[in-house]
Amino acid sequence: MDNRFATAFVIACVLSLISTIYMAASIGTDFWYEYRSPVQENSSDLNKSIWDEFISDEADEKTYNDALFRYNGTMGLWRRCITISKNIHWYSPPERTESFDVVTKCVSFTLTEQFMEKFVDPGNHNSGIDLLRTYLWRCQFLLPFVSLGLMCFGALIGLCACICRSLYPTIATGILHLLAGLCTLGSVSCYVAGIELLHQKLELPDNVSGEFGWSFCLACVSAPLQFMASALFIWAAHTNRKEYTLMKAYRVA
Repeated sequence: MDNRFATAFVIACVLSLISTIYMAASIGTDFWYEYRSPVQENSSDLNKSIWDEFISDEADEKTYNDALFRYNGTMGLWRRCITISKNIHWYSPPERTESFDVVTKCVSFTLTEQFMEKFVDPGNHNSGIDLLRTYLWRCQFLLPFVSLGLMCFGALIGLCACICRSLYPTIATGILHLLAGLCTLGSVSCYVAGIELLHQKLELPDNVSGEFGWSFCLACVSAPLQFMASALFIWAAHTNRKEYTLMKAYRVA
């Protein structure tokens, strides 16, 4: 094997490993989107009601988003989290201090919630199903797992190529990484579109801001790494095969 192809193969493997780590970390963390709001003292019946509804199995989209807006919420692909006071005094407010001890509480999305229909008017089941937001949500949840699976399968083929001491099978690895990059890019795009459509229907309250978090950024970085690894795998395999064919033809001649 020519040193050029071996070097390209090693670099592609490193890029693939980094993108896999980034993608796995992105899927497993809860900071795809973050809200920033004033600190809530959690001392009213209204706040207690919001918290109880947030953790309820029957919480609809509007209910948990209202809590996310109010309590510095964060969202991942699997969970939603809010930040509340550590010592909750629902009926008798504590003495006012300069700061509050806060703790992050998270609730996981069930599979039923992941595949649940989104409504034109969030929280209003009589407003009709919003097909666009429904399928955007499902795609943003499924595509990262498809991407991770394709990369793992590509790594297995690459391992077989190393055992066989041949670069030609890595063309399949490159194609799988290309498909994985497209899935990652699709997931990121679906998430951005879904958030924008949600905020058009549920406007952020005053003094509340939102931004994409570091989990989202990891997914964004993972996509170009997958594309670069794909290009190197395909180039190394194709060029090595071409030179081998030319050399074989020369020897025959």
